Amino acid sequence: MKVSVLSSGSSGNVTYIETNQHKVLLDAGLSGKKIKNLMDQINRDLNDVDLLFVSHEHTDHAKAVGILARKYPSINVYANQETWDAMAPHIGDFPETQKNLFLPNTTQLFGDLDVESFSVSHDAANAQFYNFHHQGKSFVVLTDTGYVSERIAGIIKNANAYVMECNHDIEMLRYGDYTWDTKQRIMSDRGHLSNEDGAKAMMDIIGEQTDNIFIGHRSHHNNMKSLAHLTVSSILDEHDFGLGDAFNLLDTDVEQVSGLITL
Repeated sequence: MKVSVLSSGSSGNVTYIETNQHKVLLDAGLSGKKIKNLMDQINRDLNDVDLLFVSHEHTDHAKAVGILARKYPSINVYANQETWDAMAPHIGDFPETQKNLFLPNTTQLFGDLDVESFSVSHDAANAQFYNFHHQGKSFVVLTDTGYVSERIAGIIKNANAYVMECNHDIEMLRYGDYTWDTKQRIMSDRGHLSNEDGAKAMMDIIGEQTDNIFIGHRSHHNNMKSLAHLTVSSILDEHDFGLGDAFNLLDTDVEQVSGLITL
């Protein structure tokens, strides 16, 4: 299985997953043109994509769902019912044959790829993320959640690679120019993980198989790439997690591809 974080941040999220039988996108939170350009950078073609999994209806995850489905009829889109209902007014019409239901906390089989959904706590209709399994390897994306429960940690523990949310620095958020209501929402159990929360969640799920962790969904208003990386690496180092020896901690950004990594 090969993966590339094409874009990750508060203004757009797209991840690419590839097996011998499938070319997959998780979320489509940029314009169709931008996603095509990012795919070109890893020498992949949107015409080959056959599966698109949607985590939730927020624009930074679902902006181009309808655009891609209309332009690329080979793409089958999967989301839970509440997400479909919430997206409907914004994504436009496309053939019903491309619309598929993926219930929360279930697993669906797609040839050589097993995909496991799990519910998260976020201020969306019914946000869910996914654990991708292929030939004994697993890849997990977990962003847009206010906390990581023991249930979720158990589902995703010891994956080969993760995209883990480190959305904001607490002090930058508190003293920034967002309204108090928005700050409360972000810091709530239905908001986003801070740098510290993301690092603590990593400590609960890292296992012997874990090789790569991407720092994901970073806010451009309330965080900095260097600060997120330093905070997470410092916490992991303090708890003897073997950063750099046992696994790699990798940065992401909006519209900046990570390159393809083979798991």
